[in-house]
Amino acid sequence: MDDIRELTAAEAERRLTELGEVLADAVEGGASVSFLRGFTVAQAVDFWRSQLPAIGAGTRRLVVAEEGGTIAGTVVVTFAPQPNQPHRGDVSKMLVRRRCRGRGLGARLLAEAEATAARHGRTLLVLDTVSGSAGDRLYTRAGWVKIGEIPGYALSADGVPEAASFFYKQLR
Repeated sequence: MDDIRELTAAEAERRLTELGEVLADAVEGGASVSFLRGFTVAQAVDFWRSQLPAIGAGTRRLVVAEEGGTIAGTVVVTFAPQPNQPHRGDVSKMLVRRRCRGRGLGARLLAEAEATAARHGRTLLVLDTVSGSAGDRLYTRAGWVKIGEIPGYALSADGVPEAASFFYKQLR
């Protein structure tokens, strides 16, 4: 692995195709990350393009893992916009290309997302993931606290309702 780092909006814009490839690969591999199978790279590029204003404004932080100069994984930290929650962030789009899985990349991305949030004064992070998934196990191993499950919360990439587990982590 070459690097895990935060991308600026300008860098993200230059690398939209790579970001789209990572997202489309994850969905095609069955990841339940807001989209259904058949999701194209072009649609994934459009999604990432829609994230650029918040990345540019600093309210959303995009962390990527690079391997051989190519984006191999992503994670997003979005800072809560509510005036009474300046300490909180949401973690989403934790993605690793299928060919890069099983090497601890997800754990490294998550650790960097936590560090990024802490650098920006966030002390509480929350997220949801498919119950029983690799993500569910990763967050538990990384010290996140599971607060419960909601059955049928979202559709799988194949359109089947799945339970979601909700987690939080207090950063020190």
